[in-house]
Amino acid sequence: MTKTASLGLLFFTLIFNSIQAQLPKTDSLYKIIMSKDSLLFSVGYNTCNTGQMESLLSDGFEFYHDKGGFEDRKVFITHFKNGLCKSPETYQVKRVLLEKSNEIYPMYKDGKIYAAIQNADHLFYERVGSQPEKLVGEARFTHLWVLENNEWKLKNSLSFNHHPKQITDSETMFDNDQSMANWLTENRIPALGLGIINEGKLQEVKVFGQLKKGVPAPRNAYFNVASLTKPVTAMVALCLAGSGLWNLDEPLDAYWIDPDVINDPRHNKLTTRMILSHQSGFPNWRWMNNDKKLSFQFDPGTQYQYSGEGFEYLRKALEKKFGKPLEQLAKELIFQPLKMKDTNYIWDQNTDESRFVTGYNEKGETYPIEKIKKANAADDLHTTIEDYGNFMVSIMKGKNLKPEIFRDMIRKQVKIKENKYFGLGLEIYDLGGGEYALSHGGADQGTRCIAIVLPDSGKGIIIFTNIDDGYKVYEKLVVHYLGEQGRKIVDIETK
Repeated sequence: MTKTASLGLLFFTLIFNSIQAQLPKTDSLYKIIMSKDSLLFSVGYNTCNTGQMESLLSDGFEFYHDKGGFEDRKVFITHFKNGLCKSPETYQVKRVLLEKSNEIYPMYKDGKIYAAIQNADHLFYERVGSQPEKLVGEARFTHLWVLENNEWKLKNSLSFNHHPKQITDSETMFDNDQSMANWLTENRIPALGLGIINEGKLQEVKVFGQLKKGVPAPRNAYFNVASLTKPVTAMVALCLAGSGLWNLDEPLDAYWIDPDVINDPRHNKLTTRMILSHQSGFPNWRWMNNDKKLSFQFDPGTQYQYSGEGFEYLRKALEKKFGKPLEQLAKELIFQPLKMKDTNYIWDQNTDESRFVTGYNEKGETYPIEKIKKANAADDLHTTIEDYGNFMVSIMKGKNLKPEIFRDMIRKQVKIKENKYFGLGLEIYDLGGGEYALSHGGADQGTRCIAIVLPDSGKGIIIFTNIDDGYKVYEKLVVHYLGEQGRKIVDIETK
């Protein structure tokens, strides 16, 4: 074997072995190295804490930079103090790790770990004076962490592949919380809740921004989700139908007739199926009519017209038959089985006002929080990303529904536009090849939100925003997280 061949084989063996030895995130050593990384950068580098920085560096520390050359420990600390951290009140650099790129490999001698190699990408942000911080670059790094007297110390640092990075890059925007927060700030979105469904499970819940000025929004922040109320009401009716207690095609006049339409014989044609597919014949809201009264604008069941009034009509029929308010029916049939403890139609003693997100108009002016005391079947549900995400997972799987009811729910009841239909309580996107998406949106003062699930692939996304033009972030998020199917949904909407 030639020398060149031997070196090539050795290189291949080293690469293969390192790939095999990469640690999972659950490994104790992985967690240890990540804690050291956090102390080095989040505490030391990002806050100019020189003492913290020095405590993690080995006495023999060596730093190699593809732009700045080689520095030993003494020179590195001097440059850190007198360069980056000379005047943090006027100039500050922050480093953010791209966690998806992070790899950690153990190093063994005689069967014992003596070191670890960390490879990853990280981003750098600059802040000048009182200006908002901006993403300025990205780089790759390799760290050699070694055990010295049972303490993990950074022995070698290689920082390379430095290049500018733009905030418009999708990986930057969506795979890193800091970049995501900056992107939302640029788009003037005060708060955003994001739920990501993969493999039929709600796998990621994130909330960015503020409840109100100066108060960070927690992971379990309440959002008013406007018309995302309607799918919940629909599921109440469908669960009752599946149990044999409600008939989707029975005329509702057996239980309720609105006084405004009592003299119009068309009320005896109105059914739950027509209401859930928005074929009631009603306007969206009666106050939109000149006389402010409810009226049929066409025969029920003959065409599509979105109507909140239809859902309110259904609420009154359900409440009349079962002798319970809608919020109680939903609690028994939906909220309790799915453990949706932070979801309600009404504001009651269990509503934690300190977690409620303030709504804004496009000028940044606040709307008052409405403390709804009576359920509206079509509007004003308040919930969290986690609760609503799990609700959408249950819809995707047809949980708590009889198979025949689920098939009815996803059947195209009425066409809205090309490749878009209404089923029972949800919009249906025909994505071709037998694939489909279920969706619903919500829009009201100070709230724009949307939920989409792809039953075939087990994917989905829930987006809550608290501003009138929050819809402007939908497209990039939907395409990034739902891929080709997401692009098809956007194309159907924009045609």
